[in-house]
Amino acid sequence: MCWLFDLDPDLLPLFQYNCKQFASPQECLSAPEFLDHIRKVMLVIDAAVNQLENLPCLEEYLYNLGKKHQAVGVKVESFSTVGESLLYMLENCLGTAFCPDVREAWTKLYDAVVKAMRHGWDTLPEGD
Repeated sequence: MCWLFDLDPDLLPLFQYNCKQFASPQECLSAPEFLDHIRKVMLVIDAAVNQLENLPCLEEYLYNLGKKHQAVGVKVESFSTVGESLLYMLENCLGTAFCPDVREAWTKLYDAVVKAMRHGWDTLPEGD
């Protein structure tokens, strides 16, 4: 995940817990709250993998997750950086098993998750 902050250092301020600003990516990476956030990200990816044949069942959850991310100032474009970081991690962990077909499958899965989350940005609050 450190690769995430290498790709876009401007993401670091988004990871504030209890109003604490991290002085460095390393400080953030070692914070229990950040590690819990990563665990939650991996749970979403796990759910998407397990529901691969039925991703629409996750749409409402992902929509609400998108709204939560928008509320804390995350930009939709940031998910491209997160996706690059995920692919980098997978490539490093899987080595030669991370062939072009595997990369394409993970990219499609991640893109489907992000597409569902984007709907949280695309919907205006009632009364607007």
